[in-house]
Amino acid sequence: MSLQLGTILEALGGELVNGDLKMQVRALASLESAGVCDLSFLSHAKYRSLLQKSKAGCVIVAPDMQSAASQRGACIVAAQPYLYFARLTQLWKLHHAMPIVPGVHPSAVVADDAFVDPQASVGPFCVIESGARIGAFSVLKSRVTVGENCRVGERCVLYPGVVIGADGFGFAPNDGHWEKIEQLGAVSIGNDVEIGANTCIDRGALQDTVIEDGVKLDNLIQIGHNVRVGAHTAMAACVGVAGSAVIGAHCTVGGGAVVLGHLHIADHVNISAATVVTRSILKPGLYTGIFPIDDNASWEKNAATVKQAHNLRDRIRLLENKHKTPEIP
Repeated sequence: MSLQLGTILEALGGELVNGDLKMQVRALASLESAGVCDLSFLSHAKYRSLLQKSKAGCVIVAPDMQSAASQRGACIVAAQPYLYFARLTQLWKLHHAMPIVPGVHPSAVVADDAFVDPQASVGPFCVIESGARIGAFSVLKSRVTVGENCRVGERCVLYPGVVIGADGFGFAPNDGHWEKIEQLGAVSIGNDVEIGANTCIDRGALQDTVIEDGVKLDNLIQIGHNVRVGAHTAMAACVGVAGSAVIGAHCTVGGGAVVLGHLHIADHVNISAATVVTRSILKPGLYTGIFPIDDNASWEKNAATVKQAHNLRDRIRLLENKHKTPEIP
């Protein structure tokens, strides 16, 4: 399988330097592993040393890297190389992947009153429960469950093992045991959403859990009941969002991060991996809360010091007040 360089330029644009439009691209590859028939990309100038060593037949670069890349060989100059590469992968898949066939696999179970758009694809062993709706051109891979009255918009992709609309975690204490709070809401998923393998989105207790348009969720994410995730937000693997949290649009949440319940996260907030968000974030920006890894003995000493920080602060304030210069009347 291959794709002619000229076909790529015709579809995606860019300027070809020192290259042959008739070159057959055999594969897309990293700078380190690419061969003479492969196409690669340079996303950041800090990887310039890899560019000079690469055997790639052609490399996608930004305008400020054109000189260095053209000295090495053929290159495609694009304003945003990483975005160009992303669109190239889409073009490659369009030409080489097996087409997705609309319809419901014979092994899937679809309730009589559920709605699956004729242009949607429902894979093996999926379960679509009563009242659920699947929009046009959405793809449910194998063993996806869409619970009662839950809705999936158009052009969504749900990977194997996704569970939409399991009960939210709600229990009331009663004399040493727990009384279940029935989860009466559903899950509403917008258009162009991707949800990674084995991710779970719980139904709301009263109102719906809402995932807005363009959200991208990685594998093994837990979204609690009544959460709202704003449009075009992306979350990496193993993120946990507790119930009733509201996350804004165009946010990113790094792998393993946790957002506690009932918090509000503003639009355009970036949360670093493994951060635990314990308060609402009302301004855009990058937020990090990670206690650095260390050998255990040093970590225990540092942790003990942190535990004493509150007392140390009070003692410092006491000393400051004791030595404070009195005001002149």
